[in-house]
Amino acid sequence: MKRIIIKLIQTYQFIVSPLLRPSCRHEPTCSQYMIDAIQKKGILWGMCLGVWRVLRCHPFGSSGYDPVK
Repeated sequence: MKRIIIKLIQTYQFIVSPLLRPSCRHEPTCSQYMIDAIQKKGILWGMCLGVWRVLRCHPFGSSGYDPVK
């Protein structure tokens, strides 16, 4: 299951993301952050961390280096 979710995110990274303008304010990008979170924390907690990261990624939010802890 973990590999399927990661593959879906990677598909987004290679097909959809190049068509959009760069907008992620963090490093690593939000999609890469979600992959890292799933690999380090498991599917459920990793997805929660990834969604929380996407919600924090807006013009008035923080920016910069923000790895999965």
